[in-house]
Amino acid sequence: MKKEDRKAGDAEMLPEYDFADGERGKYAARYAEGTNLVALAPDVAEAFPDSESVNDALRSLIELARKVPAKPR
Repeated sequence: MKKEDRKAGDAEMLPEYDFADGERGKYAARYAEGTNLVALAPDVAEAFPDSESVNDALRSLIELARKVPAKPR
């Protein structure tokens, strides 16, 4: 792409960027699903070797919380 061929909106697009073989919307569905990434504090992360162990612990906590009756307000 020559400088004179550039449009005003392409001001940040460098000539070496080549999207000729790109596929529009390739990851759109996955992106739309969203994500639930959570950053753990370092001391908490030390207690859990992987995400599966975090999920197991949280499921156990949820189960315990359901068994304990809620306090009236």
